[in-house]
Amino acid sequence: MAEELVIIQGSKEERYEALLPQIEALIGGEEDAVANMANVAAALKQTFDFFWIGFYMVKGEALVLAPFQGPVACTRIGYGKGVCGTAWKEVRTIIVPDVDLFPGHIACSSASRSEIVVPLISNQKVVAVLDVDSDALNAFDATDAFYLEKIIKLIKN
Repeated sequence: MAEELVIIQGSKEERYEALLPQIEALIGGEEDAVANMANVAAALKQTFDFFWIGFYMVKGEALVLAPFQGPVACTRIGYGKGVCGTAWKEVRTIIVPDVDLFPGHIACSSASRSEIVVPLISNQKVVAVLDVDSDALNAFDATDAFYLEKIIKLIKN
């Protein structure tokens, strides 16, 4: 049975530092990637109250919607399309301060204003991406990239 998350008030870095060992404990013994994605999305949503947070899994030539927290979302995203597809293609974390300025941005929700996408890499291939949206401009920075990259590496795939 999962324990309640302990939500820490403080700086963004302090909250990530407190959340990281809790996520490790939450998913450490579970081998199923989808179950772990679901709990990671819920833990991040509960801690930071992001507008939308979730995963897309690589299935053939598309990213397909996987566990998420927030309003309904786009179901499929093509390779190299939008922020998620670009992060998949370029195999790197992408921070977008203003989604309206990102060429080819896919607007699943008009309320999304900024975004960060982190690829999940297994055997030197992207197998999924973690997508986090905010309803505020400039919501994400190097601190988010650092900790979200650490968190996503905990998911076994």
